[in-house]
Amino acid sequence: MASILISSYGTGHNDPPPAAAPVMVDTTTLHNPPDDPAVRATLTQLTGLHPDVAAYVLATPGAHGLLDSALADTERRAERGEQRIEVHVHCYGGRHRSVVIAETLAIALHAHGHHVDVTHRHIDRRILPSQNPA
Repeated sequence: MASILISSYGTGHNDPPPAAAPVMVDTTTLHNPPDDPAVRATLTQLTGLHPDVAAYVLATPGAHGLLDSALADTERRAERGEQRIEVHVHCYGGRHRSVVIAETLAIALHAHGHHVDVTHRHIDRRILPSQNPA
């Protein structure tokens, strides 16, 4: 089985993790707590490690398809014999969507027998201004 490093980050911080050819997972199409007035006050100050944020993000139509695609892409690399695979999961701020998807993907990959490490580059950074203020 492969050793997999999953890094979540926010593209708005302009310092993505270095890697030659990572599996890329773009979560910007998923629901984002800072952009939703219905949950902004309760979820924005939390991170994607909180179950309420995870439930909110994973309820986005297409979230499970995105996870399935990332899992399949990573598994294909492992089946080709890659021993060390990097997966980069990004959103805009790196606190909510990317963290939820990175953690959920890590659980799935671990269940498939892989050794998985997860880092969240921007989870403790300031909240960036919303790109889609409502």
